[in-house]
Amino acid sequence: MRATESETREQTINSRWLTTIAILMIILGIIATVFPFFATITSTLLFGWIFIFAGIAQIVYAFQSKGAGQVAWKLILGLLYLLAGIFVLTDPLQGALAFTLVLGVTIFVQGIIQVSLAFQMRRASPNWGWMLVSGIIGIIFGIFIWSSFPFSAVWLIGTWVGINLFFDGMWMLTLHSEQPRTLL
Repeated sequence: MRATESETREQTINSRWLTTIAILMIILGIIATVFPFFATITSTLLFGWIFIFAGIAQIVYAFQSKGAGQVAWKLILGLLYLLAGIFVLTDPLQGALAFTLVLGVTIFVQGIIQVSLAFQMRRASPNWGWMLVSGIIGIIFGIFIWSSFPFSAVWLIGTWVGINLFFDGMWMLTLHSEQPRTLL
């Protein structure tokens, strides 16, 4: 089966868009890594807006629920989201501190869970060592965040976002850089 001319053209257009997006992500990743404080504040503000929209959606959802108990709990959750978003937007530096602390705790706990799961999987999977290494790195990284807190808050999230954007852009670029193949 051969690809038609329109399918080939569509693949080429999609490939160009993906390449453009990948390059943009790489550039944004480099900028975020070079200017981590700016990226930290920008990320924090973005999360603040997400919390606000999630709070509004949760409040609307609460009023559509049946039963007083369901409405109350969903309304409380929506108000918490909304207040968290407002807090982050009014003081993004304090929001960055809170996000960094939550990130450190989350990475540490995830590391402990991964180490535990790795030892449980050692008989079932020959690659259990990778999970063990990942868990140990998570524990070390979580301890690093705690030990350098609050000083790490101004650069950690921005650097992390920058590295993530860079590598996401790289895999997108390498994955879609191949020429489209036709089936014969």
